Amino acid sequence: MITQRPKGTQDWFGSNMYKRTLIEELARELCRTYNIKEVITPVFEHTILFQRGVGETTDVVQKEMYTFQDKGDRSITLKPEGTAGAIRAYLENNLYAESQPTKLFYVTPAFRYEQPQSGRLRQHHQFGVEFIGSKSPLAEVELITLITTFIDKIGLKNAKLHINSIGCSNCRKTYNEALLSYLKQHEDHLCPTCRERMGKNPLRVLDCKVPSCKEIVKDAPRTIDYLDEECRDHFMELKSLLQELNIPFEVDTGIVRGLDYYTKTVFEFVNEEGFTLCGGGRYDNLIHEVDEKQDIPSVGFGMGIERIIYFLDKEKVELKAEPAIEVYVGILGREAKAAAYKIVNQLRTAGIITETDYMDRSVKAQMKYANKIGAKNTIIIGADELSKNSVVIKRMETGEQTEAALDKITEYFTV
Repeated sequence: MITQRPKGTQDWFGSNMYKRTLIEELARELCRTYNIKEVITPVFEHTILFQRGVGETTDVVQKEMYTFQDKGDRSITLKPEGTAGAIRAYLENNLYAESQPTKLFYVTPAFRYEQPQSGRLRQHHQFGVEFIGSKSPLAEVELITLITTFIDKIGLKNAKLHINSIGCSNCRKTYNEALLSYLKQHEDHLCPTCRERMGKNPLRVLDCKVPSCKEIVKDAPRTIDYLDEECRDHFMELKSLLQELNIPFEVDTGIVRGLDYYTKTVFEFVNEEGFTLCGGGRYDNLIHEVDEKQDIPSVGFGMGIERIIYFLDKEKVELKAEPAIEVYVGILGREAKAAAYKIVNQLRTAGIITETDYMDRSVKAQMKYANKIGAKNTIIIGADELSKNSVVIKRMETGEQTEAALDKITEYFTV
C-alpha cells in the first residue's frame, strides 16, 4: 500500500457511515419543520474571510487553519468552521434583499490542525444553523429548542444547556479594562500566547486550554457583571423565555466561546462528563466585519457530527436498525441470469431492498451468502422457474416456504 490516511482524518463506511447518515437525515428533517433552508458553500475561502470573521487572536486563526498559496498566489484556507462562509454567501448573493429573517443550515466538512481527541478530528463535519436578521432573543430560543429536540431524538442522555452573556462592543470595553487589570496581576504565570493576547483581546485569555491559565481565569471578573442595559435586558428576556418553555439551563460565566465574532448570548450543550456536544450564540457584529456597508444581527450554532457519534457509542445508544435486505434472488444456470436480473430490477424499482449473485457461486454458496448478509427472504430462479412462471419464496428466519407466480413477485413483496 502506498500510504495511510493522514492523521486526524477518517474513512466512512459500515455502521459509522450509517450513523452519520441518520444524524444528517435527522438534522435535515428538523430544519424542514423549522423552515430552515440548506446552503452549501465552498470547502475553501479566501483567508481574509476567517481572519476578519473568526478573529486574528483566536486559536483557530493563529494555530489551527490549513492555509496555502494557490497557483494565482492567493492565500486560501480550508474552512475551519461553517459560519463565516455562510455569512459570506448571504452577503454576496444579496439574500438580505429578501424577506427577513433568513434561516440557513449546512452539513459541511471543516478542517482544523489540532490534536485528535474525543470525537474531534482534523477533518470533521459540522451541522450548523445561521439565523440572520433578528435581534430578538427568540432567535436564540429557536435554535436552542431545535438542538434540544435533536439531542432528545438522537438519544443522548443528560445533556444540559449552559448559557452566558459576553455583552456587546459598548459594555465590552469596560469589561476588558477590568479583565486586563486582573490579568496583569497574574501576567508572569500566564502562557506566552495569553501574554500576547492580553493587549489585543483579553477575552481570548478566558478561552485558553493551558491548565495554569485556566486556574488563573477562574477568579477573573465575569462578563455578566459588566453588561449595559440593552445586553442585560436581552439576557433577562432570554432566561425568561427559556423558563416559560420549560427548557432547563445553567448560567455558566466561564463560557466565552472560542471565536471573536460572538456578542451577547453564548451557549453550549454539555454532557454529564463536562464535554461540549455543540455550541453557539449571537454574533451581531460579524456581518459588519465581513462587509462594512451592512449591519445585520445574526445568531447560530455548530455541532460536530463525529463528536455526536463518539458520545452515542460511549453512552451505548442504540439507533434504529439499518433496513434489512428484503429478498435475495439466487440464480441457477447461465441461461437464467438475464431473466433473474430483470426480476431484481423490478423489485428494486418498487423500492424493495434486493440483492443477487455477482460471483457465479453455487446455489448452496448463494444461500450461505444470503444468510450471512441477513436477507429476510430468498428465491432461486432457474430454467424450471422461468418455464413454470413459479418460484418458491423461503423465509430465512423460520424456513417457511411459499410458492408464488414469478410475474407477480413484486406484488407479493409490496402487499
